[in-house]
Amino acid sequence: MIDIRNVTKIFKTKSADIQAVDDVSMNVSQGEIFGVIGYSGAGKSTLIRLFNGLEMPSSGDVVIGEDVISSMSKPALRKKRQKVSMIFQHFNLLWSRTVAENISFPLEIAGVPKKERQKKVKELVELVGLSGREDNYPSQLSGGQKQRVGIARALSNEPKVLLCDEATSALDPETTDEVLDLLVKIRDEMNLTIVLITHEMHVIRKICDRAAVMENGRVVETGPVLKLFQNPEHSVTKRFVKDDINDEETALSFDEVRELFPTSKILKFGFVGSQSKAPIVSQVVKKYDLDLNILSGNIKRTNNESYGHLFVAIDVDDGTLQRLKAELADHDVTVEVEDQ
Repeated sequence: MIDIRNVTKIFKTKSADIQAVDDVSMNVSQGEIFGVIGYSGAGKSTLIRLFNGLEMPSSGDVVIGEDVISSMSKPALRKKRQKVSMIFQHFNLLWSRTVAENISFPLEIAGVPKKERQKKVKELVELVGLSGREDNYPSQLSGGQKQRVGIARALSNEPKVLLCDEATSALDPETTDEVLDLLVKIRDEMNLTIVLITHEMHVIRKICDRAAVMENGRVVETGPVLKLFQNPEHSVTKRFVKDDINDEETALSFDEVRELFPTSKILKFGFVGSQSKAPIVSQVVKKYDLDLNILSGNIKRTNNESYGHLFVAIDVDDGTLQRLKAELADHDVTVEVEDQ
């Protein structure tokens, strides 16, 4: 559906050339929710603007369907953008227009007759859960409601691809989850392909099928979301996963633990799916007659699977630790020794 081929984007300024995107390649399948995550300055916002031609690559190709975006004429590109729609962090609504008028605006530009516009607006208002708010102005809406208007407007021309530029970062956590649930519903009902960029691993974990991690304009890691969470390889990915796991309630100071248990090793057990709810670790630890102190742990869900982790302090020699690892691996439980 979407094929990004060795794309580079360089912004030329008086003082220096800035390479915002550096030789990025990726593909997104039809009907997939694909996430792009990175810290500020990683290049993710520039990348997503290349998808619909708001920015043009300095080199490489952006292919959506059968169209090479950078090779299209301006009229053809404007028409293509009707099928590659976008929602934004700060909603970008017209404040002098009502909810219904905002949703109708792209249809007016496309020359859709009034009766068809009214019918389509009614359908979209119901789809995004704004029935009864059609005549409200943006100033009368909450942040979540404004974003629902933005989503409905983006869907008005029945796009094939929906681009989400930090669409939830201005929202509180509860409203973020509601908007993410709505995006999944829309994907399922309309068979949309969704590409979203974010700096929040929670967003990736909750709804994405696959994700790419960016740093300094490059994609440093990509894969299924569950793999990224359970076996992150790049340091940036590990940092994102650690931030998502170690929330305030389960934050762990390993230095303090090592002072209390100076001879112990700190282990992290990782679980996936049904194993995250099974007493595998308890059974194996009992088998080897080991004492452990549970330090922290929790179970979280990706869009289609649960995974969990458990941090423990345990006195164990290297030989027993290797046998413990091997036995737990047979039950799809990973064991990592936290760095001293």
